[in-house]
Amino acid sequence: MEKRYLEIDEWKIVEKEWNPDNHMKSESIFSIGNGRMGQRANFEENYSGKTLQGSYVAGVYYPDKTKVGWWKNGYPEYFAKVLNSVNWIGMDVKVEGESLDLNTCKVSEFTRELDMQHGLLTRSFEAEFSTGKRIRVEAQRFLSLVADEVGAISYSITPLNFVGTITVVPYLDFDVENHDANWEEKFWAPVEEKVAAQKGTVTAKTKKLDFHVSAAMRFEVYEGGNHITLYPETEKREKFVSNTVDLKVEQGKTYTIYKYAGITSSMNYAVATLSTTADERASTAMRRGYSTLLEEHKNAWLEKWSTADIVIDGDPAAQQAIRFNIFHLFQTFTGVDPRLNIGPKGFTGEKYGGSTYWDTEAYCLPFYLSTTGPEVARNLLIYRYKHLNKAIENAQKLGFTNGAALYPMVTMNGEECHNEWEITFEEIHRNGAIAYAIYNYVRQTLDREYLQEYGFEVLLGISRFWAQRVNWSEAKGKFVMLGVTGPNEYENNINNNFYTNKMAIWTMGYTLEVIEYLKANHADKYEALVAKTNFDESTETAHWSNVIEKIELPFDEKREVYLQQDGFLDKELRSADSLDDSERPINQHWSWDRILRSCFIKQADVLQGLYFFEHEYDLDTLKRNFDFYEPMTVHESSLSPCVHVILASRIGYGEKAYELYLRTSRLDIDDYNREVHEGLHITSMAGTWMSVVQGFGGMKIVDEKLHFEPLLPEGWNSLNFTIRWRDAVLKVTIDGDNFSVENVSEASAEFYFKNEAHTISANSSTSIALSA
Repeated sequence: MEKRYLEIDEWKIVEKEWNPDNHMKSESIFSIGNGRMGQRANFEENYSGKTLQGSYVAGVYYPDKTKVGWWKNGYPEYFAKVLNSVNWIGMDVKVEGESLDLNTCKVSEFTRELDMQHGLLTRSFEAEFSTGKRIRVEAQRFLSLVADEVGAISYSITPLNFVGTITVVPYLDFDVENHDANWEEKFWAPVEEKVAAQKGTVTAKTKKLDFHVSAAMRFEVYEGGNHITLYPETEKREKFVSNTVDLKVEQGKTYTIYKYAGITSSMNYAVATLSTTADERASTAMRRGYSTLLEEHKNAWLEKWSTADIVIDGDPAAQQAIRFNIFHLFQTFTGVDPRLNIGPKGFTGEKYGGSTYWDTEAYCLPFYLSTTGPEVARNLLIYRYKHLNKAIENAQKLGFTNGAALYPMVTMNGEECHNEWEITFEEIHRNGAIAYAIYNYVRQTLDREYLQEYGFEVLLGISRFWAQRVNWSEAKGKFVMLGVTGPNEYENNINNNFYTNKMAIWTMGYTLEVIEYLKANHADKYEALVAKTNFDESTETAHWSNVIEKIELPFDEKREVYLQQDGFLDKELRSADSLDDSERPINQHWSWDRILRSCFIKQADVLQGLYFFEHEYDLDTLKRNFDFYEPMTVHESSLSPCVHVILASRIGYGEKAYELYLRTSRLDIDDYNREVHEGLHITSMAGTWMSVVQGFGGMKIVDEKLHFEPLLPEGWNSLNFTIRWRDAVLKVTIDGDNFSVENVSEASAEFYFKNEAHTISANSSTSIALSA
C-alpha cells in the first residue's frame, strides 16, 4: 500500500496538497455521478499533465472490434466499451493571455473535497502565473440527483494582486477518445453544432450502433451578487462549441461563472428532439438557479442516506470507508431504469468495458435489496430476463441446444463481449450467480410472483446449460465438469471446480423446487411456460436429479476440506506470508505460467460457495476450510476480502475480519492494488457493505427468516445500520453490551437473535443483551 495522502473525515474525502503524481488517482476517487451519467474529477480548466478525461452516459456503448493475437471459434466479434462522452465541464481560464494550468502554474493552498453526504465536489487553490499575478479559484460541481440529465458548476475567480483582464471560455467538446480503445480509434462522429451568446449545443453519434448524445450549455457570470452583462465571442467547429468572455476584474473582487449542462441520449428520446431537449434541460436549470438546484440535490442525497447510512463509532477510518463505498454505489445505479446495470468501474473509468458482470448478482443485489425499495432489485433481475434470448444464443454458439442459456461474463446488450478464452468459455460460474440472485430476491421479498412472470424461464435456461455442460466419467463413476475457471482466475482450464459444480447442482435443485411451487400455485401459467419453452419435464428433471446425486465435489478426507478442483493438492502449498513484498501483487510481478502453477488464490472458490450456502454447513466445516484457504489467498481480486470478512465473523475471527474489512473498504481510497488511477472497484463496494452488515452485523437469512449473530470489532464503540426487511425499516445498533432494533415503519417485523425469535411492532424498539 502506498502512503496515505487523503485526510480521514467521516463524511468527506479531502486532499490537502497539490501533487500531480496523485492526480489520476484523485480523478477516480473524487468522481461524481447520478445513475444516469457520471464524471471523473477532471479539472474544468486546461490541464496539460497526466489525466484520464472521462465523462460517461449510462447505457451508451461502442462495439470495439476484438483485438486478440490468435482467433478462436466462439470469440466475440467485439468488446463493448463504456464510452468516454462529451466533455461538458470545460472552462478554460486565461490571465492576461496566460493559461491557467496547474501543471505549469505555481500552486498553493490546494484543497479538493468530496462531500459524500450531499454529493458535492469542491476544489480551491491559489495559482501564480509567470508574470507574478495570482488568483484564487473556488470550484464546485454536482450532477443532479433530482434532474438526472443536468450537471451544474460554480466557478469563482478572485484576482489577488492585480487589476486587469481574465478571459473565460466555457465550452462543450465531443472530440474525445477512449483511453482503452483497441485500435486507437475515436468512436464519435459529428452530427450538429449550434452556438449563440451564453449557450451552445453539440450532438454526436457513435460510428456503430447509432447512439446519439446531445449536450447543451448555458452560463452566466456574477460579481458578488451582481449579474454581469456579457458580450461573448462564439466559436463553432466540428464536435465543439464555445463562448469567450473577457472580464475586466478588480483586485480582491470575486467573479463567479455558473455553468449548466443538459445531457440527453437516444436511449431516452427521439433523435429529432435530442438537441432541443438538452437545451431545455440546461435553460431550465439556469432559470431555476444554482442554489435551488443544489438544495434539491442535497435533500435527495439526505433521503438516500436516511435508509442506507452505516454509523461506526470509534473508528473514523472505517467510518469514512464504508460511506465512500455506499456513496459510489448510489452514484452508479439508482434503479430507475431496468435497461441499466452496474459496471465494475461505474462512471469512474473505462477498464474492463461492459456494464454487467456476475458481480451484480453476487455482490450488488444484496445491497440494493436491503437499502432501497424492492423494485430496484427487481429491475436488476428483469435486466437479465430481457437478455435471456441472447444468453440462449451465446450457448448455441458454443454448441449447446434445447434452450440452454449461458449468460455472458461481460455484456452491454446480452451478447458475450469478453475475448479472453479462459473467461469467455470457461468462467461459466456466472450462470449460477444469476440463479442464486433470483432465489435471494424471492426469499427476502417473498415476491413469488416473480417466478411465474420471469424467474422460471431464466432458471430453466441455466439448468439446461448445466445439464449439458457435465459429462459422465466412467473412471470416477460420477458426473464431472471439465475445463472451467472458477472465481479464482489464478487457475484456468481446471476440472471439477468445487464452486462451479456446487452452483450447478444447486441451480438444478432450486429449479425443481420452483417447478413444484408453480404446479401447485400457478398451474395454468406453468402449462403455458412448458409449452413456450418446449420443456420435457419428466425427462429433463430426471436427468437433473441424477446429476445432483452423482456430481463430483472434490474433497480431502485427511484435512476434511473441499478442494478447489481436481489436483489442487498436487501444488506446492505455501502461505501468502512467504511472498516477499517486492513480489506483490503477483499479477504485476510473476509470469502467468508461474501464477497458474502456484497455490496462490486470487479469490477463494471454496469459500465463496460456503458463503452462499452457509446454512448447509456447520461452523467446524466453515472453520476448517477458512483455515486452509485464507492463508494462501493473496486477495488480488477486489471481490475477495469481503467474503472472508463475513466467514471470519461467523467463526469468531474478529481480528482477521477487521484486517480484511479495512482492505476491502479502503481498497480504492488507499490504492491497495496500485491501480485506482484506472477507476474505482464499484461492485466490490457492495461487498464492503456486506462485510459490515452480514459480517459484523451478523445479518443472514435462514429459511426466509431474518437472523442476526453480530461480532463487533474491537475498537468500535458501536455499529448502527438500517435495513429494509419486507414492509419494515429496521435500525440496528450494536454496542459492547446490547443488540438493539428500532422499527421506524408502520409494519411489524420478526427477527431472530442467535436463533431466538423476536417480534417488533410498528414504531417501536427493543434491546437484547449480547450475552443473551
